[in-house]
Amino acid sequence: ASVSEPAQKCCTENIQPFLSSILEELMGPVSSGFTEVRLLFDKEVNEIIQDFQKTNDMTRLKENVDQLMTLPYNSVKMEPCYLKVNLLQELLQDLKSRFKVYHIDFVIQRTQNFMQELMENAVYTFEQLFSPSHQADSAKVATTIEKVKLRVLK
Repeated sequence: ASVSEPAQKCCTENIQPFLSSILEELMGPVSSGFTEVRLLFDKEVNEIIQDFQKTNDMTRLKENVDQLMTLPYNSVKMEPCYLKVNLLQELLQDLKSRFKVYHIDFVIQRTQNFMQELMENAVYTFEQLFSPSHQADSAKVATTIEKVKLRVLK
């Protein structure tokens, strides 16, 4: 009871007025990182579509979809997504001094983990909605892949 009132006053005067601007500043790198995840997924699926349109090979399509499933764990391809979030390092340095925010690396790592999880969910959903083995008409496969991709991105 004796600590509650001073702590509440300190929060109200020294932290709460800055929360919305802090959140807005932090959301820039976070949003760009998640946008990069979306763009990477879109690019990879477009490459699958283009490859299938050139080859019309269902076996190769299955291999490409299997390879897509490993995308969240491909550090080389995911790196541009993760780099977008590294901008938080600079932004959080200012917060560290002003508000005693520690464990900056943890915030960045958790954000990158969420990005990987988002990609895992995207490729899993794609796989569930599109199964090359169930595609009887190869003429409609590219269109089906595009529809599934748009559904996942939605």
